[in-house]
This record gives sequence, C-alpha cells and structure tokens, in this order.
Amino acid sequence: MIRTTIVRTLRSSFLARTNRCVVHHTQHPGRILARCCSSQDGKYLLHEQDGLYDHMTRGIIDEIEFDVEDICKNADSVAQRVRDRKGEMQEDEVYKLVDLWQERCRVKGQVDELQEQRQALANQGKDLKGQQNSAEFKDLQVKGRQLRKEFNEASRSETELNSQLYNILLRLPNSCHPSVPVGDESQARLVETVGEKPAFKFVPRGHLELGERLDILQLRHLANVSGHRSYYLKGAGAQLQHALVQFTQDRLYKQGFTPLVVPDFFYPAILEGCGMMKSRAFDTQIYTLDSTKHESLCLAGTAEVGIAGMFKDHVLRADQLPQKAFAVSTCYRAETWSGTEPHGIYRVHHFTKKDLYSELGLCFRIIDMPTQELGLPAHRKYDVEAWMPGRDSFGEVSSASNCTDYQSKRLHIRYETEQEELKYAHTVNATACAVPRLIILILENFQQEDGSVVVPEALQPYMAGRKVLTVQDGLPMKYTGRERRVFKQHKKKFSKYR
Repeated sequence: MIRTTIVRTLRSSFLARTNRCVVHHTQHPGRILARCCSSQDGKYLLHEQDGLYDHMTRGIIDEIEFDVEDICKNADSVAQRVRDRKGEMQEDEVYKLVDLWQERCRVKGQVDELQEQRQALANQGKDLKGQQNSAEFKDLQVKGRQLRKEFNEASRSETELNSQLYNILLRLPNSCHPSVPVGDESQARLVETVGEKPAFKFVPRGHLELGERLDILQLRHLANVSGHRSYYLKGAGAQLQHALVQFTQDRLYKQGFTPLVVPDFFYPAILEGCGMMKSRAFDTQIYTLDSTKHESLCLAGTAEVGIAGMFKDHVLRADQLPQKAFAVSTCYRAETWSGTEPHGIYRVHHFTKKDLYSELGLCFRIIDMPTQELGLPAHRKYDVEAWMPGRDSFGEVSSASNCTDYQSKRLHIRYETEQEELKYAHTVNATACAVPRLIILILENFQQEDGSVVVPEALQPYMAGRKVLTVQDGLPMKYTGRERRVFKQHKKKFSKYR
C-alpha cells in the first residue's frame, strides 16, 4: 500500500496526500483530559489492554484532548453526524455524553473543593506542630479522615465518569465535508470517468480462468496449505506483482515522496488511533496475536497504520511541511466470504498495496463516497473503481481519505508555528496500488482471444521487456493430493464459482 502524509496545506486534487495542522494544542476549560485511572468495565476495546484509553491511564501517551463543551453546545448536529454514519454508535449516546459531562463537571468541582479543604486542614495542622495531644489537633485529625473519605469517594466517581466519557468520545466519528452525499452506497456521486471500456470480439474470461490457463495464479488445492482466500503467484504472475510495485514507486519518487519500510505488528492503541478498530470487540477484520502467549499486538491491515505510527508523539516545524511518505507493505485482513463475491483474488486475506491507472490504459471512475461509507476517521473519501470485464462491472481498487485531525489528535501528531504554537496535523491517506486487484485488471482488460495477455506498455520495462504473457510463462504442476475428498460435500456449493 502507498500511503502519504502532508502537513499544513491541503491540496484540492482528489488524491492529495496531505497532513495538515489546524487545531491549537492549548489548555481550554471545555476540553477533557484523561486522568490516570483505570476502568473496571473492560466492556469496550478502549478499556482493553494496550488500547488508547489503557495507554492514557498508564501514562504511556499524553492525554487526548476533546473540546467537550463544543460537542455539548452542538449536541444536535453531532447526533445528526452519528445518525448519518454507518456504525455501532447510536445518536442517543451523544445526549448521554452531555449528561455525563455535566455530572463530571459537578463531581470535578466537588473533588477540587475537597482537595482545597484538605490542603487548608494540612496547613492548620502544621501550625499545631508539637501539640499532637491537644483537643484542637485531634479534632483536625477527625475532620481530615472524614475529608479523605469524601475525597476518595468523589475521585472514584470522577474516574468512572471519565471512563464512561472516553468510551463515547473515542467512538465519535469525524465531521463530514458539507458536500458529502448523505446515505448508503447507493448515494455515491460520480465525479469523473476516465478511459474507455475495452471492446472484445469474444466473450471475455475472468482473471481466475486466465491465470490458471497461463499457470501464473493458483488458488485451488490450498485448503490444507494456507486455507481459504489465499493464493500463489507463479512465474510471470509474481514478476507482474513486482513490476506493479516498482512502477508505482518510481512515480512516487518523482513526486517527492519518501519511501518507508514499516512494521507488520502494532499495539491496538495505534490502530484505534487511526480509527480502524470497532469499539466493542476484536471481532473485526484485524488479526490479533494470542495475548495469553504474546504481547497484545495486531497485524496491520494497511500501511497507513505504520506511517501514522512513525509520526506518533512527534512535533514538526512549520518549515518542514509538507511531509510526504509512502510505504509498501503486506496487508493482513480477515476478509470473510458470503458467497456473493466471485472466486478469485478480489477479496483475500493478505495483499500488497500501492495508484496510477491512466498510464496503464485502464478505464476507471472516481466516486465521492456517502456518509455511511466513510468509517470513523474520514472527513471525506473518494474511491477509485476500475472496469473489470470478468465481473462485467466496476470494482473498487483504491480509496483516498481526508481524515483532518481525527488521527493526529489521538496519536499526537503536531507541528509548531512560527509563533511557537502547537497545532494538530491533518492526515490524508490514499492507496496507490492494491496489487491483487491491479493484476485482475491487467489480466481481464488486456486478454486476447487465445488466452494470452498483453502487458501494458508502461509495465514492459519492469517485466524484462516481456510484452505478452503466454502459457509457457507459468510453472505447470500436477496435483496428487486429497483435498478434493475433504470438500466433496461442498462441491455443489462451490461449483458455480469455478
């Protein structure tokens, strides 16, 4: 995946890869800061070990600031934002947040008042030094015990209220750009269509049939090797993947992007900071290590996590902006199959991601995605859908999201202005090339009647000058295993996808 970050200025082009800072990092009476406390709830992810809330309460990261007063003043518009999004959070939780905030302010005032009384009592005790047996000193001791009891009870209430507040605050979706369509996927707005669909004088084949005929793609006979939704690229197929990666990298170098190699494992707090985890459980598309045997780590589903993690807890100077970076990584996702997707490599558990479709001669369109397709972090998102003859439809191959300061607030990515003010960055993330889907596009759009595939001219220099993929380019093997017996009872179910 190629992800990019630019701070300070946002470009208007749909694939602008920028992070920009706009929010002041100053204390404000309406902002809630995490206290060093823990929750006995354990119900939501943010209370789980190594989640954002856990890292805050353990002092691993600084407090996350939320302008709660502003949220409360605009509760109706925030509730509308939640209603427009597609997610677990319900709009009534926004009004619950208002009630919690008011109660928290009351309790915090009580805690501060009790602390002042305790301090005053301590000062009186100092004045009576050497008079520990006096009635006045003993009276102060009784009052001190009572104040300590009241203070501890109020502090526990404040801790629990903070826990409940953060449970809601960390799950609030980002704001939406005013021009974002409202609704589900059917409300997506077409921005532009580029290129023309290929015209075939024969019935086009799907990528799976083409890949198997060329013997460069293997999905069958892997149930006992790596399970469902895994695949092998062989010979020219593997060469095609490397060519796509190198092709994309070369063009990003020319645009001033810095290459990165990022880790595959991250703490849940980093993924949560990027808005990529559901709040109530780990039963998402994310693979996690067994916490009873290993650290609480997750496999990254996108290079975006690695790039954001590198900038976490860092401050940049204004004259260092914009910062642009990209990374190529294997992306691990627990994609599930409902039977609606064709058999093939369109939806798989692991893939390499990186974007340039015009140069490859592909037909694609740009879609302004509606509110229910934005997820938690995106302020606005554009998808790229390319024509796939084997599916006889457009299929998503890329997306670009402007996340404003949603991620930078949670991960403390900031910059310092010339006036020495600290402001939060804006992050904009885009996929440059999702390799398996680009392979689908090349196989299906450039296929010939005899089953061969013409290599796009722009890729030929990266394919050692190879211009056509033919059956001789594969790695032919004969299968002798027993896998088909295992799936004999499922033969009917899968037959229409083969």
